[in-house]
Amino acid sequence: MIPKQLPPAFIMVVGAFLLPLLKGRWQKAFLLLLPVASFLNLISLPEGQSFVFDFLGYQVVLARVDRLSLVFGYIFHIISFIAFLYAIHVDNPLEHMAALVYGGCAIGAVFSGDLLSFFLFWEMLTVSSIFLIWSRETPSALAAGYRYLLVHAAGGLCLLAGILMHISESGSMNLGYLGLHNTATFLIFIGIGVNCAWPILHPWLTDSYPEATITGTIFLSAFTTKTAVYALARTFPGESSLIWIGAAMTAFPIFYAVIENDLRRVLSYSLINQVGFMVCGIGIGTQLAINGAVSHAFNDILFKALLFMSIGAVMYRTGKVNATDLGGLYKTMPLTCIFCMVGAASISAFPLFSGFVSKSMVMEAAARGDMRLVWFMLLFASAGVFHHAGIKIPFFAFFSHDSGIRTKEAPLNMLLAMGIASALCIFIGSYPAPLYSILPYEANYVPYTPYHVLAQTQLLFYSSLAFTLLILSGIYPAEIRAINLDFDWFYRKGGRLLLTFSGKVLNGVNELSERVIVGKIVRGIARFTADGVARVVLIPMVSFWALRGQKGPRLEMKKRNLYNAIMKGGLPVGLGIGFATVLIILLFFLRQG
Repeated sequence: MIPKQLPPAFIMVVGAFLLPLLKGRWQKAFLLLLPVASFLNLISLPEGQSFVFDFLGYQVVLARVDRLSLVFGYIFHIISFIAFLYAIHVDNPLEHMAALVYGGCAIGAVFSGDLLSFFLFWEMLTVSSIFLIWSRETPSALAAGYRYLLVHAAGGLCLLAGILMHISESGSMNLGYLGLHNTATFLIFIGIGVNCAWPILHPWLTDSYPEATITGTIFLSAFTTKTAVYALARTFPGESSLIWIGAAMTAFPIFYAVIENDLRRVLSYSLINQVGFMVCGIGIGTQLAINGAVSHAFNDILFKALLFMSIGAVMYRTGKVNATDLGGLYKTMPLTCIFCMVGAASISAFPLFSGFVSKSMVMEAAARGDMRLVWFMLLFASAGVFHHAGIKIPFFAFFSHDSGIRTKEAPLNMLLAMGIASALCIFIGSYPAPLYSILPYEANYVPYTPYHVLAQTQLLFYSSLAFTLLILSGIYPAEIRAINLDFDWFYRKGGRLLLTFSGKVLNGVNELSERVIVGKIVRGIARFTADGVARVVLIPMVSFWALRGQKGPRLEMKKRNLYNAIMKGGLPVGLGIGFATVLIILLFFLRQG
């Protein structure tokens, strides 16, 4: 009997392995229908529904439906459909399978009710996402994928160690509030932080996302960091250290994004900036702050995917992604340009666009908590994101100097995907009530007050004025073809030092050990086992014969005969009895001792 309802992750994960059985249009239709079928299954699940079974004496909660999970479940399904519509022209079943498993595991992780199933989905996220990077099939993508794997493997081991320690200490596998109070929870905290791209731990994101395929980057921007945001909201709400981690995340990427030439890398830094608002809100921990963090995650998935899609369309048509190589594309790609500007307005929190109704909730929560320094850092970050994502991305891609590139508009499926995302960004920004109604806590926040609209408009106006003056005066940093050093410089240099240390010091110790142990001790033992017994036996026998006056050739002949007899397995009866007697006496004394 087939159950009427299935765990939320089931349809997309299982469907991924059925995809290769279909060909052509059937495969494409199946690819679009899977997120729809999975979404219909999700909305049929009542709040409070659980899928539970016993495993080794523990309760495994494969899925648990509550308001926090549902918000992320809804947006993960929506972006999956949009991203597959955008990628429908790609003829690579392996990439589509990886994306389906990736999206399904993200859904599975946010609905998991225990630490074990959460960890399994968490690790499958890493494994499946790697193929979205490797599918580009370039040397740089291959290298970035391996680095991505190493970093996330380390984070996963840290998370697993914390989970096992926590289960051992508490006897519970429940995935709920943990708090930061011992070694186990600290390890879980760091393991989640790796996927959240915290400062110092973040270079994996800006290293790998720009190297993924055009369509793969859309999925990558949606799932890994947002699943980590969900995990923090579930396990560490109100943890004060998250306030400063999040505030730092909003600020430092701005400086990198300003001087970065690769526009997909600019968006990657911008992604970290936006996740910082969410992390900060979770750290503040009030109902308003948690609602702000969750709603901003919902909106960020849409407008960040929209920006990646618009730059991806440019890259698809021109083969270029650097600011120095682009410009003037508004003439031949006007719709893509418009969609990009919608995404830019949304991430910049323009009134009537989605970012306006969510980002301000976190800032309001910081203001109500009298966190003045944090509020100023978030304000600075808001101005910075308007500069590097709201202005820089559309300006250098579609306006700026005329690059002379004349190309076609983006394919129809890409335009439809960008159009849906744009419509949602405008709808949510203009009418946020449906989004507010599904948030974890009752939302009484009113974004459209005269003060908020005026203050945000002034911030955007003066930021755009500053950008214009800097461009006209020539002070603005020029877009140059260069590699910007990030904290991964320490990883790379440290890795080389480790290899050098291993090659010279550890290998030297290994060679010395081989010379001493293998070259001398082992060979000595081998020589002894060859004729050692015979030589040991000869010593007392030769002494005995010498005392009896035997010497010269006769003594040498008796030594040789006894040696040969022992080597052939023979031993005089008296000697055998003597050795046995000695062994029995030794055993007796050892037993007495």
